[in-house]
Amino acid sequence: MSDPRLIAVAAVELFCEARIPEQYREDVRLECTRRGNTITILERRAPWNPDLTDWTSLKIAQLRFDPPSQQWSLFCRDSNERWWPYEEIQTSASVDGLLAEIDADPTGIFWG
Repeated sequence: MSDPRLIAVAAVELFCEARIPEQYREDVRLECTRRGNTITILERRAPWNPDLTDWTSLKIAQLRFDPPSQQWSLFCRDSNERWWPYEEIQTSASVDGLLAEIDADPTGIFWG
């Protein structure tokens, strides 16, 4: 059986790639990082000032895997960079529905 975390990372990477049209990727990118059972989606922006060299990062959403239940849950970030359960959607065995919720953003919490 395949590791559900690896399947989820692949799905999130495809989501990130599809979300930003290629012609804009030198200015903005959507990326993900994985740490343990957590996948964090980040928006990265190119330096806005010629004196700067580092891209800025803004955490958009976090997906957390619970091994005992084999379920993924969605978390949103507050202005203090703390993560809170996003209660508008239930946990899921797949990240697909959670990614669709992030994309649609019916509450405006992910994309503003």
